[in-house]
Amino acid sequence: MATDHKPEWSDPNQPDKCSSVVRKGLEHDDQSASIQKNIRFQKRRTLEPTVDDLYDGVLKGDRSLLARAITLVESNAEHHFQKAQQLLQKLLPKSGNAIRIGITGVPGAGKSTFIETFGMYLCSLGHRVAVLAIDPSSSLSGGSILGDKTRMEQLSRNPRAFIRPSPTAGKLGGVHRKTREAMLICEAAGFDVILIETVGVGQSEVIIRDMVDFFMLLVLTGAGDELQGMKKGIIELADAILVHKADGANKQAAEQTRKEYNRILHFLHPATKGWAPKAYTCSSLTKEGINDVWNVIQSFEENGKTSGVLNERRKTQAKEWLYSMITDQLQFHFFHNNGVKNALPTLEKEVIAGEKTVAKAVDTLFTIFLG
Repeated sequence: MATDHKPEWSDPNQPDKCSSVVRKGLEHDDQSASIQKNIRFQKRRTLEPTVDDLYDGVLKGDRSLLARAITLVESNAEHHFQKAQQLLQKLLPKSGNAIRIGITGVPGAGKSTFIETFGMYLCSLGHRVAVLAIDPSSSLSGGSILGDKTRMEQLSRNPRAFIRPSPTAGKLGGVHRKTREAMLICEAAGFDVILIETVGVGQSEVIIRDMVDFFMLLVLTGAGDELQGMKKGIIELADAILVHKADGANKQAAEQTRKEYNRILHFLHPATKGWAPKAYTCSSLTKEGINDVWNVIQSFEENGKTSGVLNERRKTQAKEWLYSMITDQLQFHFFHNNGVKNALPTLEKEVIAGEKTVAKAVDTLFTIFLG
């Protein structure tokens, strides 16, 4: 037995007041060989799937590889960009066969509740539904705040549905800049109904209008003067207006609100040529009116394909997508230019101090970038 020692901070004149002892450790004969010093812990790396692996997985409907494919196209890392574009190029011929539906509305209108009820109804009809839920981004972490996947509990468990929450990343209208790519991947995976939910915080929703076939606006009863402020904005973009939560004591008020919106829509120019938008009432609680919403969308799709309007809309959207990507790439390369990165902090200080105009600073940066 090793000799016990009192700790150095104990009082030798009062040994009874210290109950601690320092005892020398014992080392077994085989212990020293098993202990390696100065070894850093390294996390085990999982191999990234190849483009072919992701392609095959998406076409087979592998949910894990589908999620990883969407993560790849959402990545801002430079080394992921080319890989993502190769994957999208291979999947492009397999996409484009779904009806794309955009859903927006003011906070509290019940967008997620409606999407879950509507999605479950579509799944019961045999459709495969993909939900791209655009959440507001956290200013601290950059991630999603609302977490629609947890709020749509029933739909997330349905084997015929796939829910993908994405942070807005500060983009106008709450639409993530990679939503279009995610939509193409979901279509290639065999989902025939794509639902895109926006934040709906009063920002311009023109972006989502430029990527979907059918655009729905969810509203509540008692709009009053708010209706006047909205009518020249987002209402002009809608193919249908749904007065949500039309149940119980609110049912009569919802019917009155529906009539008010129909009077407004009568005087507005329709968002889709040859289609007269109307207002409808529905309830996710009682499921009343949910089937009518789907009938309206089917009628819209049939008319649009017959007249060629849907085909022309998608061609226009592809053109808008091209110019949007040009803007994104210019912005990316501009801020990653070494000359711009070196000059930007100094020019920022000069602008803040009032020593240089903003226009002059921008001109200097572009001279560096183009030079």
